[in-house]
Amino acid sequence: MLRLNEVKLPLNHNEEALPAALLLKLGIAAEDMLSFEVFKRAYDARNKTDILLIYIVDIEVVNQTELLTQFVNDPHVRETPDMTYKFVAQAPQNLSSRPVVIGLGPCGLFAALILAQMGFKPIVLERGKAVRERTKDVFGFWRNKPLDTESNVQFGEGGAGTFSDGKLYSQIKDRKHYGRKVLNEFVAAGAPDEILYVSKPHIGTFKLVNMVEKMRAQITELGGEIRFGTRVDKLDIQEQKLKGLHLSSDEYLACEHAVLAVGHSARDTFEMLHEQGVYVEAKPFSIGFRIEHEQSMIDESRFGNNAGNPILGAADYKLVHHCKNGRSVYSFCMCPGGTVVAAASEAGRVVTNGMSQYSRHERNANSAIVVGITPEQDYPEHPLAGIALQRELEELAYKIGGENYHAPAQLIGDFLQGKSSEQLGKVNSSYTPGITLTDLSKVVPSFVIEAIQEAIPAFDKKIKGFAKADGLLTGVETRTSSPICIKRGKNLQSINTGGLYPAGEGAGYAGGIWSAGIDGIKVAEALALDMLSQSQIE
Repeated sequence: MLRLNEVKLPLNHNEEALPAALLLKLGIAAEDMLSFEVFKRAYDARNKTDILLIYIVDIEVVNQTELLTQFVNDPHVRETPDMTYKFVAQAPQNLSSRPVVIGLGPCGLFAALILAQMGFKPIVLERGKAVRERTKDVFGFWRNKPLDTESNVQFGEGGAGTFSDGKLYSQIKDRKHYGRKVLNEFVAAGAPDEILYVSKPHIGTFKLVNMVEKMRAQITELGGEIRFGTRVDKLDIQEQKLKGLHLSSDEYLACEHAVLAVGHSARDTFEMLHEQGVYVEAKPFSIGFRIEHEQSMIDESRFGNNAGNPILGAADYKLVHHCKNGRSVYSFCMCPGGTVVAAASEAGRVVTNGMSQYSRHERNANSAIVVGITPEQDYPEHPLAGIALQRELEELAYKIGGENYHAPAQLIGDFLQGKSSEQLGKVNSSYTPGITLTDLSKVVPSFVIEAIQEAIPAFDKKIKGFAKADGLLTGVETRTSSPICIKRGKNLQSINTGGLYPAGEGAGYAGGIWSAGIDGIKVAEALALDMLSQSQIE
């Protein structure tokens, strides 16, 4: 097949316009085009009055070889790459040991799935609960019930991605098309087919719950074992090699190959790894707030009169500002038509995140507005100093919020003027259990306040109304990414602990559902090949 890139058509084009554009581009007759399939559809909304749809299309033609020769110098006409996933290994029937996957978030889920599909029958250890039980705990907490520190937005089947916008895109390079495998497995588990071709696919929480269950069922059907409520408390390391795992159930599990996919909030696990000598180093992350506006304002600003078009959906944004104080402020995890959620995983600490459903029909848009920080400048003391900083800020947010998991919040207008807020304006908070209006300068370091105060008016020039006085800031956002990196070598094993495969967000190798799933596939392949080589040696 041929792949045509950059096929541009008006937003409201008719059904015949696309095949006509393909024929025109290639200069062929209709009978010479046997079939076509949209691989990707994006939009260009830089001109709100003339929004364009941009297609990547795969076409089956009669004279492919001739056309490839004819368009050899045209970067927009190429042969369609083979994106079929190919397993790198198959477990022998007499394989004596089983790999372990620690964590059942997106990374662990795909690592376990690939290992199961290759016949390795993985044992999966998840400290939290199955996704249905976990959902009850999460929604209960949002309704002012006690926080379960082992079953919350961060911990449990599906990981933090289950209570998010369900974004399935990233800026990572994916030359082996692992991302296509991720999307295909999601569709097979019940995700909408459109995630295969829209430029910024998303799923939403309620759909993710069902999908995670179906993928777990496939793992167990293929011989895998899932153990919920099981935390790894200690590693058995001998001569810098993994030999087993000490579990929270007091069980010892012999294990020489394990995927460590614990997510970015497994602070107790990070502490344990560091104490046991697994090489861990601090890495940059970001801190700030969630910001809320009316979604209708964002739609109008981005799409003008085309706001509400079903193809465009709820508008998103991506913003960056480089400040005079040397800091950078950027939007992160933007959730169109979503809600700000209580994402605490430790008692006495408040942290926020964003979530939306597939429909993205909620009244508000929300996004993290965060400031980048670095170990060298902000927490140089220790490899785990970033965790200590996160905890300090979350504890402060808890105290100022009222020590009941209410989050401190401030109107944008008051924030820019440096005065405490006393009553809400037009934008109502979507955060539950609730908010406490205050002055957010009490919650985060002054450089964060100064940077965001400078950035918001700059963002207003790009999105009209962004600095609107009754928009709302809610704190604190600290879990943008892992504060540590568990370094791994070219074999994807820890650089000083053989058999341990640090993976996903928690280890510092992913950011979001899609990239975490891809990393899970990568480490599963590396682990499988190493297990086979070891079995052959033995």
